[in-house]
Amino acid sequence: MQPNVLGNNVITQIGLLVHDIETTSEAYANFFGVEKPKWFWTDTPDIAQTEYRGSPTEARAKLAFFDMGSLQLELIEPDHHPSTWRESLDRNGEGFHHIAFVVEGMKEKISLLKQGGVPLLQKGEYTGGRYAYLDSFRDLKVLIELLEND
Repeated sequence: MQPNVLGNNVITQIGLLVHDIETTSEAYANFFGVEKPKWFWTDTPDIAQTEYRGSPTEARAKLAFFDMGSLQLELIEPDHHPSTWRESLDRNGEGFHHIAFVVEGMKEKISLLKQGGVPLLQKGEYTGGRYAYLDSFRDLKVLIELLEND
């Protein structure tokens, strides 16, 4: 894989998988001494157009975000449909899922990463942009998420 394929080295977000977003977001809010964020569902399948391992999926998740200065903590409670969220939660239990980077030129970045042996796991749209999870675990010991905002 070529160096700095993402175009930056700033981790924007850390994602955690949870079984109960209400309880976990309350615990984090108390721990940090901040207001508990309201959770929301990811966009509906017609908007999200989510693909997991190359196939369409109706997967959705509840999300809650804590803005912690230069880093965002994302809590993710997936539904039962096939997704990287569901697979990871079922396999590994609650906890760490990904680190995320904001990029420009998502398709090009995905292509370059694939050429470097980092396959695409899941991609989709959200109101205002798109995301992609790539399986960088072999080399980096973590999944990476690319975020591209409009």
